Amino acid sequence: MFPTVRCRRLLLPALASCIVSAGFSTGLSQTAKEKDLTALEWQVPNEKAMLPFKDQKPIQFVVGSPFVPEWSKLTGFWNEFEEKAVDPATGKEVVRKVVKIKVPLGLTQAPPVPPENPMTYQKWLLGKQLFFDGVLCSDGSVSCASCHDPKTGYTTPTKTATGIGGQLGGMNGPTVLNSAYNLLQFWDGRASSLEDQCQGPPQNPVEMFDGKGHAWHLLVQRVRAKGDYSKRFLEAFGTEPTRDSIAKAIAAYERTVLIGNSIHDRADIAMKHRVLDEGSTKLEITAKDYETALNAAVNAKDQNALQALGLDPAKDAAKVPALAAQINNGRILFFNKARCNGCHVGDNFTDNQFHNLGVGVVKGQLPADALGRFGSQPTGHKNPALIGAFKTPPLRGLLSTGPYMHDGSEATLEKVVDFYDKGGNANEFLDIRMRDEAAEKAYLLNKDSKGPAVQLFGKDQKPIIPLPLKLTDQEKKDLVLFMKALQSDPVDPIVADPNRK
Repeated sequence: MFPTVRCRRLLLPALASCIVSAGFSTGLSQTAKEKDLTALEWQVPNEKAMLPFKDQKPIQFVVGSPFVPEWSKLTGFWNEFEEKAVDPATGKEVVRKVVKIKVPLGLTQAPPVPPENPMTYQKWLLGKQLFFDGVLCSDGSVSCASCHDPKTGYTTPTKTATGIGGQLGGMNGPTVLNSAYNLLQFWDGRASSLEDQCQGPPQNPVEMFDGKGHAWHLLVQRVRAKGDYSKRFLEAFGTEPTRDSIAKAIAAYERTVLIGNSIHDRADIAMKHRVLDEGSTKLEITAKDYETALNAAVNAKDQNALQALGLDPAKDAAKVPALAAQINNGRILFFNKARCNGCHVGDNFTDNQFHNLGVGVVKGQLPADALGRFGSQPTGHKNPALIGAFKTPPLRGLLSTGPYMHDGSEATLEKVVDFYDKGGNANEFLDIRMRDEAAEKAYLLNKDSKGPAVQLFGKDQKPIIPLPLKLTDQEKKDLVLFMKALQSDPVDPIVADPNRK
């Protein structure tokens, strides 16, 4: 479909800049100021300025399990090899380096990579440096890592993060862990990609921006003036640092912030080995599989996995069978009575959708600033059912990412389970998965019936009745234990340590 006449008129200045920056002459006019501003936003790559093809180092994701030969042969998360490749400019075969990332166990797909931002080591290293650099902030006091600290699960251990000038944010910082798999970014889904998301904080007056001038244009100028950024951006992107290329670099880094290989993932592999040995076809984890995974962790002295479950490998080997049985019971509860899998599904244990749980509700009323997904939907596409609905968070790495909920209101996993056990908080837009529909229908059929008081909401005065889970104290403990069994290995040091390259 071709642009309308009006659209074509709007595109002409951008097209003019495109042609000019590519080094071609054009009859389309653009003022010097417009050219300068456009060049801060984006530029057409000059391939001659980029590193030669043979010196570019692509990054590839390798997905699998112990049953996949290529995955099994990789010795660690980050693996460097040499490969033969054909230079598209010359048609000649060259030998160049390549990075192969061993996607952690439990993640069955590679992180999606936009075709306009293919992964290379040069981009990744730029993105990593920028992630930890205060240059993105107006006064240099805040970096991405300030609010998404690798030491605390790529988030902050407080309800909200602290931004420029000591200002407190309005929500709990979402973790960057496995965020490459999110369909939408931010708690309200207002960003469509990692590239889109990382453009938000530098222009937010509570996070990184002092409110003076154009946030991104000034940021780009700071990056261009600092160190060897400009030289390296030319090598990696064929352009000076621009808003577009800076966003692409940071996103390339964030795509490698991956975790997996939890006790649950290992139990799943143990189950598959067991089923093969037994000649069975029933692919379901049992307590025995968790026991196999835990014993292997004890033998390997895997402190990270065992500490999450309160086990000391030197003292607690005898506790393994009972603990395995509890984890398995928690798993059964997760997928059945506790109904967690209604929203927490897939490799990352999230449906990537938005739900109103009644978080922050007081006396049946949502906070005025808690519109959630509804507030970020474009005009003409707003769905009132999503008022107060926030994104389902992933469950890997939970012990590193507390406090919980979008407002950080629940300090512990035990408190989170208690919140769900009561059915959340009643409000006009409570998610249908949290409601007792049978009780609501019964009330409508017999409003004079005796029983607990029912709250009525909205102009229609409709009953909203939360559905309690009615978990026992032991069931709550087992459910929390299962979630701790999803903890996963920490992010690889080459990604998490700002000093590693």
